[in-house]
Amino acid sequence: MTGTTTATTERLTLAKALNHGMRRALENDPKVLLMGEDIGQLGGVFRVTDGLQKDFGPDRVVDTPLAESGIVGTAVGLAMRGYRPVCEIQFDGFVFPAFDQITTQLAKVHYRSRGRISLPVVIRIPYGGGIGAVEHHSESPEVLFAHTAGLRVVSPATPSDAFTMIQEAIASPDPVIFLEPKGRYWDKGDVDTSLTTGGGLDGARVAREGTDVTVVAYGPTVATALRAAEAAAAEGTSIEVVDLRSISPMDTATVAASVRRTGRCVVVHEAPVSYGSGAELAARITEECFYHLEAPVLRVGGFHTPYPVARLEHDYLPSLDRVLDAVDRALAH
Repeated sequence: MTGTTTATTERLTLAKALNHGMRRALENDPKVLLMGEDIGQLGGVFRVTDGLQKDFGPDRVVDTPLAESGIVGTAVGLAMRGYRPVCEIQFDGFVFPAFDQITTQLAKVHYRSRGRISLPVVIRIPYGGGIGAVEHHSESPEVLFAHTAGLRVVSPATPSDAFTMIQEAIASPDPVIFLEPKGRYWDKGDVDTSLTTGGGLDGARVAREGTDVTVVAYGPTVATALRAAEAAAAEGTSIEVVDLRSISPMDTATVAASVRRTGRCVVVHEAPVSYGSGAELAARITEECFYHLEAPVLRVGGFHTPYPVARLEHDYLPSLDRVLDAVDRALAH
């Protein structure tokens, strides 16, 4: 579906694609408003909201106090009054003061009210590493929210998906945790700016077709998986890359269809492997594809430690070599 009949393609960074998507939502619905720390005059720490307060005013692009619980609590009240708030949490590690509001209020009001009250709130969280920052600025807390019923948890990997998914998240009647891979903010890609919707918020996509191994990734690790597929192809190994896109709900069907073709699966994410979303996916694939699997489902991710200092983060994050090693181990079975 498109908003116009003529495609208009621009080369945009992921950050600029998000900016364009929020601009479109602000233009199309007067009930949409943005809230967050330094998102107005400054345009956000990563300049994702740059220029929006100038064009839409301080009543719709609101600079808030440094109080994440207050931001989300205010958004809950606004949503009850018919607004569609989009909250920015400045860094992933800053979301925890708002964790109570998100998991005990935002996620549960629709259920608690027997469906009479909807809370169309988007919580934008720049997450993940790769920017040379310290703990509280480089974490991947997605599984904490995916474990909470009542929340959608999504992460775009490309500028094109960023543009459409932020619009779809804002239009959704459900609360959405919108995880933005900050290490990919400056990656560029072609974006059809006539689009108002893309692949929806629920569905995974096959980013690269292959026959030997399925590598599943989302957000910042999709680019790593694609690089691994390029490197493996030079050695004669065909990797199929699946971009999960939605962590909750999880599109198991698309992944399972791929694994039935390849017989092997490797899951890659920046969050610690222990108790992570990769473990959930591995369990589902084992249940769905047990008689098609030629090897155990393997996981590549962060280690079960606090996020390390900047000089060590590239040893912590899933690298090309670690992904290729997992692929080799899967093929060795």
